[in-house]
Amino acid sequence: MEQIQLTIEEQHDGERIDKIIAGLNEQWSRSQVQQWLKEGHVLVNGKAVKPNYKCHVDDEVVISIPNPEPLDVEPEPIPLDIYYEDADVLVVNKPRGMVVHPAPGHMRGTLVNALLAHCQDLSGINGVLRPGIVHRIDKDTSGLLMVAKNDLAHESLVNQLVNKTVTRKYHAIVHGVIPHDYGTIDAPIGRDSRDRQSMAVVENGKEAVTHFRVLERFEHYTYVECQLETGRTHQIRVHMKYIGYPLAGDPKYGPRKTLPIDGQALHAGVLGFHHPRTGEYLQFEAPLPHEFERLLDMLRNNR
Repeated sequence: MEQIQLTIEEQHDGERIDKIIAGLNEQWSRSQVQQWLKEGHVLVNGKAVKPNYKCHVDDEVVISIPNPEPLDVEPEPIPLDIYYEDADVLVVNKPRGMVVHPAPGHMRGTLVNALLAHCQDLSGINGVLRPGIVHRIDKDTSGLLMVAKNDLAHESLVNQLVNKTVTRKYHAIVHGVIPHDYGTIDAPIGRDSRDRQSMAVVENGKEAVTHFRVLERFEHYTYVECQLETGRTHQIRVHMKYIGYPLAGDPKYGPRKTLPIDGQALHAGVLGFHHPRTGEYLQFEAPLPHEFERLLDMLRNNR
């Protein structure tokens, strides 16, 4: 069990303990921290406190991070739309509504469950809950993902992502009419200080760069292609909201009045990378799903 100690400084005087701790690590959700507090894993001045405890200057905080419980991930015979597969890598077209990997409380029906039923040889670098997973797309985003079938492939693909040599192009429908044909959004992304479940453009966030190109304009919407240079959580959704053109259907970052689609209108349509073993450049394209095409047809007919 890892322990972290800290002393509350003046800028956090009067702030809730759960908010302070959640802000220490972007991988810790506020609900997870609140559970640690309820279970007594956080002591303030030697005593357990409630999640709403208001901190004071010079409070001594000790966080005992519990070891993760081993969780069994069951293979499930869920059909997969596989675009490419060999002994090292697999490229799959994920449908809208499917979660990429299991998490506590959501252990079934994920892409990982389906992959485990399809093949036994997946990279173990990301642990028991994320075998083979090199990068992710959100539950309500459809499109292409690359999966590593061994550790050599995993390390190669991750390095390509870090070195920005992977091609990742998305199609999206956004609110508003973008006047210029091309653009680049270079704005750092981190946890939203007002909502720890959301991301935002923040001063001390991680580098995030998105290039976009207008494909088609409608009366109140724009159809765009977005190319990722970096891959931050919710990057396209956050960046397009930041410049005033949030994604249609986005329940977290978009307006309530939007197009009739369940979740953001976002599709990972193009994925390209160098094969981990041969070095050959491979690129794949997945057509827009029916639900996305239906929205475009509706917008074209309403001109």
